[in-house]
Amino acid sequence: MAKYKITQEVEKCIGCGACITICDNWILGDDSKAHPKKTEIDESEYEDNKRAAEACPFHIIHIEKIE
Repeated sequence: MAKYKITQEVEKCIGCGACITICDNWILGDDSKAHPKKTEIDESEYEDNKRAAEACPFHIIHIEKIE
């Protein structure tokens, strides 16, 4: 099963919550910015996290396949 790594440009996050409403892996932190609960996900979690990344208005969530 494929593995993926989530990276986020957290300093650019405005805390709009778009990713949080789409995917259970995302939470609002004490800094009022979104953060992933897990930064390494498997194939079964990929689609929800991909939708969360696509919903981000600043496109600061990136998901890369781990070789």
